[in-house]
This record gives sequence, C-alpha cells and structure tokens, in this order.
Amino acid sequence: MEDSRVARLRGMDSAAPGRPAVSPATAPWVIPVTLAGRRVRLEPLERTHVPGLLAAGADPATWTWMHAPLTDEAAMRAWVDDALRARDAGAEVPFATVDAITGRILGSTRFMSIAPAHRRLEIGWTWLAPAAQGTGANTEAKQLMLEHAFERLGAMRVELKTDARNERSRAALAGIGARFEGVFRRHQLMADGRVRDSAWYAVTDEDWPAVRERLRARLAAQAGPAPEEERRRFARRCGRCPPTS
Repeated sequence: MEDSRVARLRGMDSAAPGRPAVSPATAPWVIPVTLAGRRVRLEPLERTHVPGLLAAGADPATWTWMHAPLTDEAAMRAWVDDALRARDAGAEVPFATVDAITGRILGSTRFMSIAPAHRRLEIGWTWLAPAAQGTGANTEAKQLMLEHAFERLGAMRVELKTDARNERSRAALAGIGARFEGVFRRHQLMADGRVRDSAWYAVTDEDWPAVRERLRARLAAQAGPAPEEERRRFARRCGRCPPTS
C-alpha cells in the first residue's frame, strides 16, 4: 500500500492529462531507518559495525568489483567514517546488512545521490560476503530499499549502477526488472589504476508494481530451509563473522 503522505502528493498534471503530478520532496527526505525482512535486516550504519564488516569482507573476492578492498581495520574505519560524514550532510543513508536469523553482518549498502527536488536517489555501494551471495539476501535487501523508496518516500526514480564487466550483477538487475539505460564509458578510476565503464539501470515509480512482483517471485523461488536449519547452514559458511552488537 502506498503511504498516505505519498498519496496526498499525487494529483493530475494539466500539462499531461492522465499522468500523476509529483511535488518535490523537502529535506530531510531520506533519513536513517531500520528495514527488516525475513532474511536480512538493514541497520543504520554505525562505527560499532566495523568488526562485523571486517569479518564479512575478509575474503578478497568480496572486493573484485568495488573501488578498493577494505580488508584492514584502518581502511574499513575510514570508509565508515566517510559514509557517516555523507549521512550527516544529508547526501547518503548507509546501512549494515545483517542476517536476520544469525545476527551476523553480511555486508553493506546505502541510499546515495539523494535529490529531494527531483524525488530521485540511487542504491549503491552494495557488497556482500561471498558466503551470503546466492542466498536471497541481496534480493530481499533490494526489495526492502525499493519498497521504502517508492511506497514510503514517494520516490520517482531509483538508480543503480555496476561495473559494465560484472555480468552477474547486470543479470541480477535485469532479472528484477530494472531497465538498462546505457554505459558511461571511462566513468571511474579504480584504486588499482583500472578505468571502469559503468552500466546504469533504473526503476521508476511507474515500473515499481511490476518490479515488486518480480522481487516477490524471486524471493519465493529462493525460499530456503526452515529458520533453524538456515541459521546452522550460514554459521558453517561464515563461521568467522561475529554477530552485530
């Protein structure tokens, strides 16, 4: 159901009969909030998450497609501090991605590029421990964030981007119904000197009903074992990951 505050913003645009008009949002628009699902809980990022993030990111494979690896405490603390400064400036809302059953930290994601005047934002800086990939954790995190953006914040557009060479990520975005909008060539300079091309995707408020159904179907298909069995299975796969505090 659409939040009543969002519904009140929607009227009829006389310049485009039949299309809903959308008023600009007012700041602060996107604020820290906990988003909870069956598999994952997205908690507002804090410095207390650093040990769990370090454990989740210990496998170098985690960072294959990211700007730079965060495999030591100093780098992780600096990264969290940067994220919190962006949060305090109203530019980003970062989360720790936590396993809802075990309490272990799986990775991180965030709302970024927040533009209240245009009801536009981006979901980005998403990373997960390899042990959590393919478990439905990322799918549910996307569902929680998109649902929050469209049904509670009244977003008009949510953007997502990935390394153009990351076929797994691109297939996942296409699989949920995000629309491919092109490649920004020579878009980012990575820490190792590599030049990245970025593939851009987006979901709009008009796309959201179909995307929501795709996400529900994917989560149903990814339905895992009973919670206690799932807890034991994940503990075996990620035995080094401490629970969140």
